[in-house]
Amino acid sequence: MNFLEPLKISLAQKSPLYIKVKVLPKSPKNEIVEILEDGTYKIRVAAPAEDGKANAELIRFLKKSLGASEVKIISGKTDRIKLIRITR
Repeated sequence: MNFLEPLKISLAQKSPLYIKVKVLPKSPKNEIVEILEDGTYKIRVAAPAEDGKANAELIRFLKKSLGASEVKIISGKTDRIKLIRITR
């Protein structure tokens, strides 16, 4: 299932867009795997969770996939669950 399209539509309607993300580092590829019951996006990133590499990869992935001008981690920089602000 493609979880990017609903995000693109939401971002087109409202900017900035705030989403909650659960990051799974050291995965085979970057992808949104599912949306949890509480609306949290479960995202796999290829980078390891060391020295901010997984965070940087998450930001790059979302920015490129959504065509966003800015993606910023608002809270949870060292946690698996993060609050992300996405600007068109």
